[in-house]
Amino acid sequence: MPQFDLSIVGKPGQPSSFEYGWKDIVLYALGIGAKVDELDYLYEGRGPKTFPSFAVVPVFKPMFELLSQSGGDFGMVVHGAQKVVMHKPIAPEGKLVTTAIVRGIYDMKKFGIALVDTSTVDGAGDKVFDTTWNIIYRGHGGFGGAPPPREESLVPPQGVAADFRVEEATAKEQALLYRLSGDLNPLHADPDFAKSVGFAQGPILHGLCTFGHMVRHAVKGACGGDATKLRAFEAQFRKPVWPGDTLVTEGWKVGERYALQVSVKERGEAVITNASATVG
Repeated sequence: MPQFDLSIVGKPGQPSSFEYGWKDIVLYALGIGAKVDELDYLYEGRGPKTFPSFAVVPVFKPMFELLSQSGGDFGMVVHGAQKVVMHKPIAPEGKLVTTAIVRGIYDMKKFGIALVDTSTVDGAGDKVFDTTWNIIYRGHGGFGGAPPPREESLVPPQGVAADFRVEEATAKEQALLYRLSGDLNPLHADPDFAKSVGFAQGPILHGLCTFGHMVRHAVKGACGGDATKLRAFEAQFRKPVWPGDTLVTEGWKVGERYALQVSVKERGEAVITNASATVG
């Protein structure tokens, strides 16, 4: 079993620059399922506006570059959870600079967990957003480390109807489209590779693509279509989604937050839980 190099914990990585234009914003929006009724996010004549979950795109590379120093086997990695906190809207073009830091590498006996925090500023040095990544290393536990910190999650109230519900079928080509925003893992494109790692049904949808659908649905259901009202959002990934599945996002208002859950209609199972969106 690979051994973690715990010396990387608490040491910031090198700042990473990401330059982008409106086509990158639109490509991402299409990758998370945006339709013609969301034209503000698809047409440069209206900005375009940016879905705040785009935050995961510029920080994906520096986050994984830092984790490449952990000693863990990337072939055994799955995405456990994701959190984003917005400080200002993401401009439709410009330059972003991200600094990542491994908060900790934790022992869950059968697997290890790395928590990675990132902070991103724009070209003027103003904070735009922060993210936290929960990355699970299967088969890497039992190294004698501490367990991960407990974090409270917002859960839907029992027996109460959701305040909003958005149902949407994903395209068979959804993963092929989403991968163009930067996550080129063959698990999401190559049927033979997917089968070799246990997914006989074929390539699965990126967890962050499902995450992006959840955020879009929250913008529709909780923000009246105005993504600038979404100040923070987080989710735990529970089960895989296949391109073509129908996603159902439900939201329950709890104060200024919404408890969220995403399910696959065809199988009647939750694929994202312990999720929330802060609106203001």
